[in-house]
Amino acid sequence: MTKQRGNRKSRIGVVTSDKMDKTVVVKVEQMVKHPVYKKYIKRNVKFKAHDGDNACATGDTVLIVETRPLSKDKRWQVREILEKHVTV
Repeated sequence: MTKQRGNRKSRIGVVTSDKMDKTVVVKVEQMVKHPVYKKYIKRNVKFKAHDGDNACATGDTVLIVETRPLSKDKRWQVREILEKHVTV
């Protein structure tokens, strides 16, 4: 019998900073419809996520999931790297 931890939020975003140890900053974009003008607007939110292996680099597309508070700002954890950033 396995224990279910409940529904955890997940987001897909791009790593903007990997300068901290075991932490990355992930920018998540979402399209929100304006209530009056009915036009879609881009909204950006930055999350600090735990990356225990320091595997992520700037520009990578990652999947992050909600977790318990790990520090003052970290409430997310990197689940997997979806796409590695290729430098030319």
